[in-house]
Amino acid sequence: MEEYVQGLEQRVRELEHERRALEARCFRLDREIASLRNEIKRLQTPPLLAATVIDVLEDGRAIVKSSAGPSFVVRVHGSVNPGDLKPGTRVALNQHTYAIVEALPSKKDPYVLGMEIEEIPPVTYDDVGGLEEQIREIRETVELPLLKPELFDKVGIDPPKGVLLYGPPGTGKTLVARAVAHETKATFIRTIGSELVQKYIGEGARIVREVFELAREKAPSVVFIDELDAIGARRLENSTSGDREVYRTLMQLLAEIDGFDARGDVKVIGATNRPDILDPALLRPGRFDRLIYFPPPDERAREAIFRIHVRNMNLAKDVDLRELARLASNATGADIKAICTEAGMFAIRDGRDTVETSDFERAIAKVLPSQREFEVPGYSSKPEKMYGY
Repeated sequence: MEEYVQGLEQRVRELEHERRALEARCFRLDREIASLRNEIKRLQTPPLLAATVIDVLEDGRAIVKSSAGPSFVVRVHGSVNPGDLKPGTRVALNQHTYAIVEALPSKKDPYVLGMEIEEIPPVTYDDVGGLEEQIREIRETVELPLLKPELFDKVGIDPPKGVLLYGPPGTGKTLVARAVAHETKATFIRTIGSELVQKYIGEGARIVREVFELAREKAPSVVFIDELDAIGARRLENSTSGDREVYRTLMQLLAEIDGFDARGDVKVIGATNRPDILDPALLRPGRFDRLIYFPPPDERAREAIFRIHVRNMNLAKDVDLRELARLASNATGADIKAICTEAGMFAIRDGRDTVETSDFERAIAKVLPSQREFEVPGYSSKPEKMYGY
């Protein structure tokens, strides 16, 4: 009898466990059914029409242009904030009543959004060596209008709209542009001239237009166009269809620079290694009207650049940076950074945690095997005389 009772108790425990498992399964199935019902409800909801606001009327209605083509005077749903509706805003319309039910984000090419590198670059003027004069000029033309626009109002002048940085490769043009964006607490939008050249007609001009729309939305901002000569080359009479598309992109860039206020919160910085082939329309007053030359660093500047790149390195006591600057003649700032990296790699390769003078000497021999000379077209011993300025 006792064994029979124990068997029944065991069976009860098994049935109780099975009941709990079935209840848990029913709970999961109920949640799945609810999720599927919501999905069916979403699928059954009629689609909304995309439109663009043309104007907002005083009575609260709005004039919109639908994606299909015609324009309508429509009402605004109570859930939409009227302050969000401005000319050019993308909105969603109810398919039956055409009422505005939602304000949509602005349309931007993901390619354009990817150009925004960082909100505030982590580069300061302390990371730039030997370019004191260039930093002073770029601060006057870019930083002051963003931080102290009242100074220009008092004097009664407009600051330059665009700044062109030109000089041999590796002399610090991009580095200074990022430092300016850091000091002004501005959004840094970087693009390369060749990226603006697209395959299809009108695509390059559209990307330029959206880049400047993004810059206005993210203001204060700095638009930095590296390798400007890729789209800003001098226009020729005999041109191919590909050249003409590049010219269209250039025309859009010129129009965008002309289209914003010089005292606004958007500044344009261009950089090039070939200023001699730029179109004169880019360099007229009102566009890139301030030219800043970045020369190869002299011995004093090379020593300052060495100090910046070795400040976190574990150096031996006999390392003489002045002597290294003398040995690395004709080296640019980018070369000096590579020399410091290679010297550290030589120390690691030899199993040491300190970098010695011999490591730097080997690094200089590796990075600058022939102590190459700068022979970049477009530069003269008097860069200020370029273009007749």
